[in-house]
Amino acid sequence: MMKVGRIQTLKVARISDYGLYLADEEGQEVLLPNRYVSLSDAVGDEKSVFVYHDSEDRLIATTDEPLITEGRAACLKVVDKNVHGAFLDWGVSGKDLFLPNRNQQGGVVAGRSYIVWLYVDNITGRCVATMKLKSYIDNEIITVSPRQKVDVLVASESPIGFRVIVDSRHWGMIYKNQIFNRVSIGDRMEGYVSRVTEDNRIDISLRREGYDGVAASAEKLLQLLRDNGGALPVGDDSAPERVHACTQMSKKVFKRALGMLLKRGDAVSDGESVKLK
Repeated sequence: MMKVGRIQTLKVARISDYGLYLADEEGQEVLLPNRYVSLSDAVGDEKSVFVYHDSEDRLIATTDEPLITEGRAACLKVVDKNVHGAFLDWGVSGKDLFLPNRNQQGGVVAGRSYIVWLYVDNITGRCVATMKLKSYIDNEIITVSPRQKVDVLVASESPIGFRVIVDSRHWGMIYKNQIFNRVSIGDRMEGYVSRVTEDNRIDISLRREGYDGVAASAEKLLQLLRDNGGALPVGDDSAPERVHACTQMSKKVFKRALGMLLKRGDAVSDGESVKLK
């Protein structure tokens, strides 16, 4: 079935002067314009495309990879405004994403970026953005579990940390004492569920916990040693601030990573420095 607002795989049904007509399993067709077509394309080939409505309300396909798809949240930049609403850059050439006035919260400013959700309008069938996330993101039924890797979108900042959107489904929190790199509103990154509380709050860590997390940190430390001539001026006795400045790791993570390297025989340390063995 042809799905507006989503990336999907369709087959080349026929070739025209305007481009390729792609079809789904039910035979519904959509045009992939010539600017996305190569001479090697042939009938029967499969193409991964994003389907949407163009400025003339025609169903169209593109091989551009959008910054947002139906049922997802993203941070998008306002590129234009009119009396009806705003238009967002969503990574699709020649077509901006519409954000109606009714879907805004507090208004928007051209040139700034905002967290939005993309849905397909029931009446027009077109892709529409909204800043009103309450209907789409909640923690009533949690679908993630501790240690699970998740997609994280930073939505807002508070005194204790950053409120994030988890897998475009739930709200989560990354606490500031768990952050060791620069984080900004709109950042999208991988995270890990560290805890789900009894009242359905989700705590997120940007580092893996357990053995897998230690192993990943050990490999990072090993690569840092290789990149810095086989030695680093930090060890178990170094101040946390110095460890972080040198390795971008917390003292706790660094000690665990170093411990694994020492145990494996990959490195030696005198407490104040570490060297490749």
